[in-house]
Amino acid sequence: MSHQPYIPENTDMREFTIRAILIGLVMTVILGAANAYLGLRAGMTIAATYPAAVIGMAVLRIMKGSILEENIARTVGSIGESVAAGAIFTIPAFLISGAWLKFNTVEAYLKSSALMFVGGLLGILFVTFLRRVMVTDPDLIFPESVAAAEIHKAGQKGSQGAKHLFQAMGLGAFFYALGVIQLFAASKDFIIKVGRIGTSFVRLGAAKDAPTIGTGGTVAVSGPGIYPAYIGVGYIIGPRLASLNFAGGVLAWGLFAPLLMYFLGPQLAERFYGPGAVMAAADWPDMVTNVWKFIIRPIAVGGMLVGAGYTLYRMRKNLAAGIKRSLGDVKKAAGQAETTSRLEKDLNIKAVLTGLVATFVLMIFVYKVFAGTWPPAILAAVVMAIAGFFFAAVSGNLVGTIGSSNNPISGLTLSTLIIAALLMVVVGATGMSGVAAVLGVAAVVCVSSAVAGEMLQDLKVGHILGGTPYKMQIGNIFGVLLSALVMYFPLMLLHGAFTFGSKELPAPQAGLMAALSQGIVGGEMAWPLVIVGMLMGFALILVQVKSPMLVAVGMYLPLETTFAIFVGGMIKGAADRLVVKRQLNEAQKARVSNVGILLAAGLIAGEALTGLLRAAWKFFFLQNVIAVDIPVIFKGGKYFGVVDIYIGGLVVLALIVLYLIRVPLKNAGAADEPPPPSAVI
Repeated sequence: MSHQPYIPENTDMREFTIRAILIGLVMTVILGAANAYLGLRAGMTIAATYPAAVIGMAVLRIMKGSILEENIARTVGSIGESVAAGAIFTIPAFLISGAWLKFNTVEAYLKSSALMFVGGLLGILFVTFLRRVMVTDPDLIFPESVAAAEIHKAGQKGSQGAKHLFQAMGLGAFFYALGVIQLFAASKDFIIKVGRIGTSFVRLGAAKDAPTIGTGGTVAVSGPGIYPAYIGVGYIIGPRLASLNFAGGVLAWGLFAPLLMYFLGPQLAERFYGPGAVMAAADWPDMVTNVWKFIIRPIAVGGMLVGAGYTLYRMRKNLAAGIKRSLGDVKKAAGQAETTSRLEKDLNIKAVLTGLVATFVLMIFVYKVFAGTWPPAILAAVVMAIAGFFFAAVSGNLVGTIGSSNNPISGLTLSTLIIAALLMVVVGATGMSGVAAVLGVAAVVCVSSAVAGEMLQDLKVGHILGGTPYKMQIGNIFGVLLSALVMYFPLMLLHGAFTFGSKELPAPQAGLMAALSQGIVGGEMAWPLVIVGMLMGFALILVQVKSPMLVAVGMYLPLETTFAIFVGGMIKGAADRLVVKRQLNEAQKARVSNVGILLAAGLIAGEALTGLLRAAWKFFFLQNVIAVDIPVIFKGGKYFGVVDIYIGGLVVLALIVLYLIRVPLKNAGAADEPPPPSAVI
């Protein structure tokens, strides 16, 4: 039986309208910026397809728009997230590695925008070339595309999804803002005294005449960060993955840091603060932070490297099938003639090929700016073109198999980076120019792969609903162009306010990319520490840890972050237990799950957008554009000098817990009510 779309081929329904495009462009900027914030802070991004579908549907319903307009708005609105995901994994690496010394310059803007636009455009062109075969492949089930299509269909009969999403966004923004002005403390480090450790240091880890670090020791333990976004992330990924992420934080702060401080305290003090340094116990938290930054984080980089490789290894069958299918798709696509059917009409294949050639030539000149000479620039462009097409096709097939939320973009990019780095060494491109060229290749491939996966997912939704492919492709070109032009500014504000690689903005994947490019091309890597991390990663694999990558990312992030994600996962676990205890049927379980994920996504988006406003305020304050800093209510850290304001944070945490448990359960519906169209959102 041939495929029958929801909207038939012959229709006069409005589709590619100015209002649909404008709504999509607004969403692509907002959702892209929100994901950039989340990715740099927590090392994870969330798929924007569902929020874009719900928001676009709600706005267009007010305007009496059609379902095909909603499809265009969602398609354009979700592409910014993939551009942001590719950008945050690589562009901060230029700053972290030292390849770029400044970020708030016209040169940095032009380079960043060029990398994002070229990567995004390549992703669209590659997938356009393969779309017709891939969306009809019966082996590619596209689970998230089917769910998104059902959201649109359900919206034709009325839906409460927008209400839950916007409500949670407001709540997330409100709670985060209260923490910023310190109506309550969003985080708290607890200092625990553990006795005369200074003397033990001298006895165990140093010569008799080595300086003693104070007369007592302390251990810093962090409580969970009261950040709606982190809690929302934990809720979405669930208790098992949240626990793995937190396990990395426990290893870093509960095992490695205390051991290093105990046995190597005096030596570390001299390394960080100079020969003969003598520190009081009160200075220990700063020293522990330095231990985490300069010793534990390189170990985490090694763990992430093995984790990324293990992710690709576990997916080797999907990858092999994707490669084989992609090669077959190319042959089939090349042999297909142009079609006049609205439902099968892509961008003209000649225009696509011309665009690919023009982009390749353009990238040679762009990489010449990065590398300084022509041979490395040409080599970089060749690697970019081959790896870009290869991983775009693989990314599309992986999305069709497991969904975009599980697409291992950072692992694919890492493979490209290592290949490009080794080739740069072969042609003699070393130093910072070689590092910049390698990161330039990685940036384009990363954005291209992310966009290809998201684009193919949206095209599958259009295939189900009856959308016109070439109109969706044109819409996404607009979305990629706007994202490339504006995504730099959230990154600039965040870096200017908090700095990439800092505790406020860890950027774990970018740190990994920077470390590897420096280590291979620049020759500046603490290889002994990285090798220790790699061995740790292998040990985690041997004990059958589900995701060594998540554990390593947990080591790279501040403890308050992983703790908050863990709390979010435990909330989801508690909600799941209550669902079982109340003996809800499958339809009720689906409604609870749908509402819960919408609320968590809303909390994330609310904090992310408010966090960007905070970064903008701080950035302009530091630039002396704004004369007044963000006000602080309880500067002393206590309510009226008596009660610690972190108590207020725990009250807010309790409110979020109740919200994420009670509201979904309240919307379980009656046992005999028909099931919702999707159990995903």
